[in-house]
Amino acid sequence: MPPGGSWRTRVRGMLHQCRIGMWPVPEWIGMGGDMQGIVRRGETGNHTADPLELFYDLVFVFTITQVSHLLLSQLSWKGALESAIVLMAIWWSWNYTTWFTNEVDVASPVVRLLMIGLMLLSLLMSISVPESFGNRALLFAGAYVAIQLLRHGFLAFVASRPGTLERERALHILIWFLIAGVFWIGGALIGGHTQLLLWVLAVAIDYVAPLVTYRVPGMKPVSSDAWRVMPEHFDERFHLFIILTLGETIMITGSTTSALPLDAGRIATFVLAFVGTVALWWLYFQSGITDAAHRLESSAHSTLLARDVYTYGQVPLVAAIILSAVGDEFAITHPGHHLDHGQLLVVIGGPLLFLLAEFLVFWRFTGSPLWERFAGAIVLLGVGWAGLHADALQTSAMVTALLVLVIIAGAFRQRRESAGAAA
Repeated sequence: MPPGGSWRTRVRGMLHQCRIGMWPVPEWIGMGGDMQGIVRRGETGNHTADPLELFYDLVFVFTITQVSHLLLSQLSWKGALESAIVLMAIWWSWNYTTWFTNEVDVASPVVRLLMIGLMLLSLLMSISVPESFGNRALLFAGAYVAIQLLRHGFLAFVASRPGTLERERALHILIWFLIAGVFWIGGALIGGHTQLLLWVLAVAIDYVAPLVTYRVPGMKPVSSDAWRVMPEHFDERFHLFIILTLGETIMITGSTTSALPLDAGRIATFVLAFVGTVALWWLYFQSGITDAAHRLESSAHSTLLARDVYTYGQVPLVAAIILSAVGDEFAITHPGHHLDHGQLLVVIGGPLLFLLAEFLVFWRFTGSPLWERFAGAIVLLGVGWAGLHADALQTSAMVTALLVLVIIAGAFRQRRESAGAAA
């Protein structure tokens, strides 16, 4: 026997040094006894994103690119539905991990190891995206389900004492993930049209769960007040993901343009694509959604507000940016040609969805809608009609010009509001 006692004593001492927390070690670990517990984020005073969280996000740069390529490879209504399902699953895995890191201290070595494991599973999910409705369906579904079960299994059985609110709410979520997981894995095993149907049901179960506060028959209901939102951390994490998605758009337009012969029309379309991406960034950070921390802090229902504005409200914005990236690729590839109906729908649909999503999210957030966003979305429908008679370069120019006009209108609105507040 090595110095220092039995291996169980030595391992227990190591876990004490790791500051895992004050809760008992689960019996299945085989040690028992009291441990120091998972440190909660609010107990450390650190309300900003940890470097590991930013490292974790790097996987999703690749993942978002994969979703864009999936849509590009099959531009049809069925392809759009499949791409939407894949994106919603990817978003759900990232979103719940953000809620997880909002709750625990990522500096804990055990949490760090868990996050690295989640990164690997996310990468496996990413590489399976192109064949997620083909030969790699089981890899995609298996990785996604493993992410959700592993994370919330950890919250329920490792990071929480029996009988506590923390364990109770984690168990509710875990049960919903288990139910949805049956449809994810079942669809992957069956394949074909049945896979599409079962995955639609799986997404529906996943996305309905927060709306009913993870209610489980036979179990005590969990109130929405059971979750504590750290506003600064939450606000920063979701805004960084939007920037990450916009960065993916720049990467796609750059790589597409660099692989093609350059002429005046293509360079002009590339410049318009860049300006359009900057316009989306400007609109997002002009809207006031980014000034959210104090609103969440002061809200009597901060969890519900965070759920609606971030968990649900940001996913259409991400989808809109991806659509815009795909539309830019179409325009850059054939700047002097007319876009077919599917391509035109994507070129118009990305900015249109972005403006409508901002309109609805800001309305939910403040009770005061951004009417210039709504007006811009309506005008974009007219731009779509005009695009039927214009080439890709001209259509891109009209879309970009409209986005710039919406920015200007938003700036005038903000100036009027500031003047009114000062008076």
